[in-house]
Amino acid sequence: MARVLIADAMNPRASAALRDRGIDVDEKSGLNAQELIAIIGDYDGLAVRSSTKVTADVLKAGKSLKVVGRAGIGVDNVDVATATARGVVVMNTPFGNAITTAEHTIAMLMALARQIPEANRSTRQGKWGKSRFMGVEVAGKMLGLIGCGNIGSIVANRAQGLKMRVMAYDPYLSPERATDLSVEKVELDDLFARADFISLHTPLTDQTRDIIDAAALAKTKRGVRIINCARGSLIVEDDLLAALDSGHLAGAALDVFASEPAASDSPLFGSPNVIATPHLGASTTEAQENVAAQIGEQIGDFLTQGAITNALNMPSVSAEDAPKLKPYIRLAEQLGSFAGQITETGLKAVVIEYLGQVAELNTRPLSAVVLEGLLSPLMDSVNMVNAPVVARERDIDITETANQKEGDYTSLIRLTVKTERRERTVAGTLSADAKPRLVEVNGIAIEAELGPHMLFLVNADKPGFIGQLGTVLGNAQVNIATFQLGRTKIDGEAIALVEVDDPLTDGILAEVSSLDLVRQAKVLHFPRPASG
Repeated sequence: MARVLIADAMNPRASAALRDRGIDVDEKSGLNAQELIAIIGDYDGLAVRSSTKVTADVLKAGKSLKVVGRAGIGVDNVDVATATARGVVVMNTPFGNAITTAEHTIAMLMALARQIPEANRSTRQGKWGKSRFMGVEVAGKMLGLIGCGNIGSIVANRAQGLKMRVMAYDPYLSPERATDLSVEKVELDDLFARADFISLHTPLTDQTRDIIDAAALAKTKRGVRIINCARGSLIVEDDLLAALDSGHLAGAALDVFASEPAASDSPLFGSPNVIATPHLGASTTEAQENVAAQIGEQIGDFLTQGAITNALNMPSVSAEDAPKLKPYIRLAEQLGSFAGQITETGLKAVVIEYLGQVAELNTRPLSAVVLEGLLSPLMDSVNMVNAPVVARERDIDITETANQKEGDYTSLIRLTVKTERRERTVAGTLSADAKPRLVEVNGIAIEAELGPHMLFLVNADKPGFIGQLGTVLGNAQVNIATFQLGRTKIDGEAIALVEVDDPLTDGILAEVSSLDLVRQAKVLHFPRPASG
């Protein structure tokens, strides 16, 4: 039974979703780093919110860890690069709190425009400062969005309901999508120059860190107001305070800070033009229920069905697609492993072709599995999550093609591997009972299922070879389970795939290799799939 640790306080719907899928769940919030490291090795999955830091040390200790799920959108507390390198899928829930965070942004915008927190404080102190709290209307004002993804697009819609004009800077926002949202797509400097309000909705990356600094603020209109419900480190807080103190910036509403919890003596909190909330963007009952249920479902579906949803380092596979892909995943694994085991020199390029019905499926996970099978015999710690990254790091060129037109087979996967010395191909399909079988090696037709212990031979097609091979194996008390042959032409090159009952020793392989007609002999291993 798979085990999952929920390491942060989370709505009970997370554990319920996991248990409904037959998963053993432990809930232990408030663990320090060493406590988490001490126990994480016992778990297949880890669910967190923003408090627990999933560091490289935690991931290294998670020997059985397969998936980390973040209940929420930001994964700043997860070392995604290390997780990928170690083959751990990282998931988040980008949609569960989108509405809640967007609504908080609009609330902050309105509070900033009308100075509501300061006016509330003053009134409760018995003052009646009507003239002091002169606000501005938002209708007709220009809202500039830095980032227009899930949350930003909802903010745009809500702001338009307030009769605001909206423009957005987002390198990934297509002109068509901008038109659909009734948003003006602009460059960043244009946004700074024209916006009356600026709201940030971009992830924290090397490109976006400190995107609002002194230089950026100098480009903004005098009297601009800034709202940040995304990530604290998008803004250089000292530069923001300087702009507030100078009067250039009319106000700022901040739900996030560079360091959290924010220090009580932060100079920002001394400014009357700053509204601050303690990272409340996702803090509604509905959002907490949604993200908890979603991350529980996602982790559970991955561990029980192989479904991959909202992963940051792996192609998505829906629960509906997972059973359809399952037999092809086994085929892809075997084709990759076959090619990897017979490869003896450095890889240069890989071409993966999908032909027929398989081309209609989501082939990206299949390609990841092909690469896993191909690279695993050549290097350690490779799996379907990190295999594409490993290939890129080694400058292996990967090409994928798909053609739904059927040929000799209703479905075919062909793998071409180019090395420093030569080019090899291997192709396979599924039999009527959905079992993988090899149908082509280096252009030679062959029909073979791959068993745990195989002998692959390339030999000259001459009379007497099969007898010689049988004599060697017989003398060594090796029992042959299956024997499949193929050749290019009479007296040309032939191949043989021989399944035997027990592993072949180095001595037997050396004796087979010494036969006059043998050009290549390799022992191959293909573990049986787990039952169920």
